[in-house]
Amino acid sequence: MKKQLSAQQAVDMIPDGAVIMCGGFLGCGTAHRLMDALAASQKKNLTIICNDAGLLEGPNGEAYYGVAKLIHNHQVSRLVTTHIGLNPEATEQMNAGTMRIDLLPQGSLAEMIRAGGAGLGGTLTKTGVGTLVEDAKDYVVGRQNIDGVDYLLMRPLSADFALICGQQVDEEGNVWYAGTARNFNQVMATAADIVIAEAEQLVSVGEIRPEDVQTYGILVDYIVNGGQDDE
Repeated sequence: MKKQLSAQQAVDMIPDGAVIMCGGFLGCGTAHRLMDALAASQKKNLTIICNDAGLLEGPNGEAYYGVAKLIHNHQVSRLVTTHIGLNPEATEQMNAGTMRIDLLPQGSLAEMIRAGGAGLGGTLTKTGVGTLVEDAKDYVVGRQNIDGVDYLLMRPLSADFALICGQQVDEEGNVWYAGTARNFNQVMATAADIVIAEAEQLVSVGEIRPEDVQTYGILVDYIVNGGQDDE
C-alpha cells in the first residue's frame, strides 16, 4: 500500500527552490487540494512546469485557479509553460522582472517531458525552426538536419516533484483520469523524482479495472485523498 499523506504533509516535503511539474489544463485535471496547500505555505523560489498560468477566477467564482494561486503569492520565480494569456498577473510579473517565463510550444513541452521520463536524450521537432524558440538555449540543443529537413533537438525535461490528480486512485497508487483531465498528468508522472497523486476518489485495489489504469502505481510515491478533509 502506498503511503497516504494529507495535503499539508505532502507540501511539507517540498523545499524552497524545488522544480515542480503540475498537471492540468486551465485547471481541468489540476491537483487543487495540493495547490491550495502549497499556496498557503511559505514555499518560495519555485520553478513550475505546467501547461498554463491558470486563471484569475475559477468556475465557481473562487479567486485564482490552478497555479494562478502560486503566481499571485509571488512563490514562483520561473514558469515553464505554453500559455499565459488568461492570467494578466503572470504577464505583469514577467514585465516587472519578478518572474521568469519560458514559453514553449505545447506539443514540444509534452514531448520534452516524455523524453525526460523515458530517459531519452531529447526530442526532435520541426516546430520552432527559424523562430525565437530556436534561441532558447536552455531548452534547444540546436538544429539537426535529417534527410534534408531541419529539426530542433529539444532537451528532455524532468522535475523534483510532480503533482498530479486522478478521478480515481487506488491504495497502490494506480490512477484513472476522467476524460480530458488526463492531459499533462499522465506524462508528468513519469518524469519526476517524487510523484504525489491527489485522488478525487480513493478506492480499493481492484475497483479500477486493469485496462483502465492510465498511470501505474509503480510511478506514484504518495497519495493525497482530495475527497476528504485532513484529520
